[in-house]
Amino acid sequence: MTSSRDYESKPLPFNKDLIGISNNTIEIHHDKLYQGYVNKMNEIGSKLAKFSHGETDVSGNQTHSELRGLRNGETFANNGVYLHEYYFNVLGRNNEDVPENDLIKAIIEKFDSIDNFIAYFSASGMAMRGWVVLAWDIQLGKLKVYGCDSHNQGGVWGCVPIIVLDVYEHAYYLDYGADRKKYITDFWKNLNWEAANHIYKKINSVTLNG
Repeated sequence: MTSSRDYESKPLPFNKDLIGISNNTIEIHHDKLYQGYVNKMNEIGSKLAKFSHGETDVSGNQTHSELRGLRNGETFANNGVYLHEYYFNVLGRNNEDVPENDLIKAIIEKFDSIDNFIAYFSASGMAMRGWVVLAWDIQLGKLKVYGCDSHNQGGVWGCVPIIVLDVYEHAYYLDYGADRKKYITDFWKNLNWEAANHIYKKINSVTLNG
């Protein structure tokens, strides 16, 4: 018999009111939507474990089969979990100033200035339907901005997210209506640069020194 350990949802990493984004939106986003992805991730993982351990007949068909459905559902649910965790991780800014740290220096080196980066990332947020991600691309060995319309569409293998922006309507519609641009503007006011820098330093300690 298979035995698996369920993935546990992570609590919000901040405890403060955000600028523009209401507590009601965050509660729905985290406690219901994100938790729903965690639940589905565990449900799909449990069913796939029966295939992988021979408890369910392993047969697949690319037009339609249970295994195909689970495989597609797995990437959607799992990425839905991970992307939301990266998004929540960088919210909850503690001060108004952009700090001087390793990530800021790398962004300036790559994009010439913080203002250029924010303008480019924000425009990408207006262009995409789901997510915008500042990631460390391991193959290229540098920062890259990628966008995707869905959890499991547009992601690039070998990239580790650092700053993630959710531009699905559920992230902002209660507070901003159709004004996505204002939501993105407020995202930068809420961005915890030190939390993002912590991820960046962890990545580079492995990829550059590992």
